Amino acid sequence: MPSKVKDRAITIKSLLVALILIPLNCYWIIQVEIIWYSGHPTCISLFQNAVFSLLVVSVMSLLLKRLRILRFSEGELIFIYITVVMASSVASHDLMQILVPTIPHLSQYATPENEWMELFGNHIPEWLAITEEKPVIGYYEGESTFYTAERVKAWLSPIIWWSLFIFAMYWIMLSINTLFRKQWTENEKLSYPIIQLPLALVQAERSNIFKNKMLWLGFSVAAALDLLNGIGYLVPSVPVIPVKLHDIGKYFNERPFNAMGWTPISFYPFSIGLSFFMPLDLAFSTWFFYLFRKMQMVLSSAIGSSSLGGFLGSTQIARFPYLSEQSAGAFIVLFGVAIYLSRRHLRQVFSRHPDDKEEPIRYVGAFAGILLGMAFITFFCLRAGMDLWVVLLFFFLYFAISVAITRMRAELGPPTHELTGMNAGQMMVNVFGSRRIGPRNLLMISHYFWFFNRTYRNHAMPHQLEGLKMTQRTGTKPRIIVYAVLIGTVFGLVSAFWADLHISYKVPGAPGSGFSWESMRMLTWRLSFLRDPDLGAINFMFLGGLFTVFLTFMRIRFLWWPFHPVGYALSMNFGVDYIWFTLVIGSALKWGILRFGGLGALRKATPFFLGLILGEYAVGSFWNALSVLIQKKMYVFWIF
Repeated sequence: MPSKVKDRAITIKSLLVALILIPLNCYWIIQVEIIWYSGHPTCISLFQNAVFSLLVVSVMSLLLKRLRILRFSEGELIFIYITVVMASSVASHDLMQILVPTIPHLSQYATPENEWMELFGNHIPEWLAITEEKPVIGYYEGESTFYTAERVKAWLSPIIWWSLFIFAMYWIMLSINTLFRKQWTENEKLSYPIIQLPLALVQAERSNIFKNKMLWLGFSVAAALDLLNGIGYLVPSVPVIPVKLHDIGKYFNERPFNAMGWTPISFYPFSIGLSFFMPLDLAFSTWFFYLFRKMQMVLSSAIGSSSLGGFLGSTQIARFPYLSEQSAGAFIVLFGVAIYLSRRHLRQVFSRHPDDKEEPIRYVGAFAGILLGMAFITFFCLRAGMDLWVVLLFFFLYFAISVAITRMRAELGPPTHELTGMNAGQMMVNVFGSRRIGPRNLLMISHYFWFFNRTYRNHAMPHQLEGLKMTQRTGTKPRIIVYAVLIGTVFGLVSAFWADLHISYKVPGAPGSGFSWESMRMLTWRLSFLRDPDLGAINFMFLGGLFTVFLTFMRIRFLWWPFHPVGYALSMNFGVDYIWFTLVIGSALKWGILRFGGLGALRKATPFFLGLILGEYAVGSFWNALSVLIQKKMYVFWIF
């Protein structure tokens, strides 16, 4: 355990740097992700923009120290990094960029033909939405400005209420992390693969990482690749090295193998680097179960859906093999496993004299944070017209999934985790049916709550826990994470709302409105065709959970068992498609180094893979920044 550092983490200079970086990063994220729909820095588990910001500040700290002007301590760097991460999570592709266009969507697009007002018009909470068309004309037409009294007044109530709601959620997440931190960090000793690069940048002065030749070799490989491809994007005559998505599914064009669908392979350097830090068995399980998912699709086509109608119910047979539902059952079981493995620790937490002196918040404060946060969320939802039982069950499922994702990140550290189709609202509709849930509740969970339930790629809770792990590794007091979350969330909300509205009133077409159409189509379908519980979905949620129990049992009982339940839960979802082949490459390289060079060779190779991530993030950030400066789409290294 490193000795406690004497430097204060929250100083005037660290706070000032954080407050400068927060609006810059929010503006950057919204520009590249929603205006140019490129880069997607917050769709990666390790936010590209936050790492680049940390790199700049870390290098600046080393240079200023040499000039004997000032330096940033490790605690200050962690504080700056986590504030930027929290603000980035708020401004991200799967939060603010969906919420903002959701607020005025109904006022703009409701027509007699789509019958939205007849379906749910009486249930719209006017204090959370903009119901008048005039203040948002400029929002949809562009070439206008947000800064008029009428428009600011129209947006003010939704901004305040949604900001309070998001803040309450983030505070509950931090409180839950406080209760589990010791169990996951000290008792289970999870590996936290995601923090390796930011931790190396924070400890750059201590470790001399910037003097490591292997780091610069990896950096050069990734940077040269992205520079070449970026120039090739601007000058088509320049040859490029294709590393992004190549669909091999198109070569399987005969039944039943054509059921595989889109099956891309990719060679993203940053993803190979992140894969290298994943535990070998977990990386193997993730790409193995991705292929297992494709096998299920082929098998489904081979046997034909008609033979399964009696078991699944004829109305939903086309969704076989219910991949999202398998994942949903798996994540709920993973939540149960997390609670079971933490039972001794939780008994100590609930004891009369808990050992919580080293926690960011005392346990009694964490309990109070959860209760007060849920009290506000419950009040918020009841005022919006939801039923109490729906509110309590929805948020129990949401935070259960959040705990499972957070522990998964601490243990597995995948480059991304896009859980499309697997969320609390979908589970409830599957189990209870849209008829039982009713229009008021469906409006909220399908449309207005879509912004934080769509895919979970930008989820704040894992980042909070990873920040706490970084404080443990550096010997910094964990309380700085509390202040980082507070400041990053509050100023992130202000900056993200400002950046989104400032940009959207200038750009025609209401950037991000496609997400609102996505949620509205889902809502209208659920209300137009009121259904009973989906037996097929329930069956496969149960089977997914049961299979996860089996994998967990085998994992605990037999040390040689290679298949991990976390890999199964993650791989039944879409997001693994982007990265599965990089997991093959990264895990194969790690296995080869261990097999033929041992632990010594692995330690020597580690800076090279850090360099792969850093080089791609640095040059990728250059192209991102250039697109913002010249207002033109540039080369992007990630996704498309």
